Amino acid sequence: MTAPTVLRDEAAAGRLVPEPSPRTVPPRRRRSPREAATAWAFLTPTLVVVLLFTVIPVLGALAFSFTDVGLRDMRDPLGVDVVGFDNFAAVLTAPDFLRSVLNTAVFVVIGVPATMGLGLALALLLNSGIRRLRPVFRAAIYLPVIANIVAASIIWKYALSYEGPVNEALAAIGIAGPNWLGDPGWGVTSVMLLTVWRNVGTAMVLFLAGLQAVPEEVYEAAAIDGAGPLRRITHMTLPLLRPTTLLVSVLITVMYMNIFEEPYLLTGGGPLGATRSISLWIYQQFGFGNIAASMAGSFVLIVLVAVVSVVQFRMLRPKH
Repeated sequence: MTAPTVLRDEAAAGRLVPEPSPRTVPPRRRRSPREAATAWAFLTPTLVVVLLFTVIPVLGALAFSFTDVGLRDMRDPLGVDVVGFDNFAAVLTAPDFLRSVLNTAVFVVIGVPATMGLGLALALLLNSGIRRLRPVFRAAIYLPVIANIVAASIIWKYALSYEGPVNEALAAIGIAGPNWLGDPGWGVTSVMLLTVWRNVGTAMVLFLAGLQAVPEEVYEAAAIDGAGPLRRITHMTLPLLRPTTLLVSVLITVMYMNIFEEPYLLTGGGPLGATRSISLWIYQQFGFGNIAASMAGSFVLIVLVAVVSVVQFRMLRPKH
């Protein structure tokens, strides 16, 4: 039996018109025990892997971060003493850790806008400017993302060495090349160049997917109304890409806050600790035997990543 039709007063027309009846929601079908058992059978292997290799290690690391565990305690866990928040206090007041936080902030502030800006520019070119051989260009730009970072770092380290090809090319045009890997300022620049080269393909692919989801009719209507290319980008493309921008911003920021391979393989955190990131500091502390400090530092990093991600969601979430 359908709901009765309700009449409402339409002042503009001066007559009564029928109001559509509310949509009825069909009842949810209950899953049979066999369907539930099949679903759990498929989920169980993944849940076991996540439990063994993610949940339990994270909880164990969190517990050990409140103790004085060290290398000597690996064979005798009963000798571990609970020290509360002493490890976190020591980490947050350690000059080398604070320096690594500052270095990571520099990587984020410089690398995220550069990666996103270059990725968006390449996506715009591939979406509208480059028609022929588009798959070839897209694959070439994305190739560094899937390339072996160790091999890539060796090539970059050779190219940026003091007497390497880059400085030789600069000398050929009368420019004295800098000490890319031995000077603190240029060391940061070298790590940034490698990191942007490696991650710009990810930003490009995501922005390209967002651009291809925008109907062509929108741009055609704007062109008919007299909007130029720059106006279409600033007033149409960027607002329509707001959800994609949020995704790319959070993803790239998390990548840069967890940066490890590039400074470790290219400069080893030097020179003079100028490129030591938080993740590299955690790794080095673990290698030095300061296990409790490394675990405390890892959770400080988790908190920093969570706070920055929440701020980005607040600032960039789509406005309704």
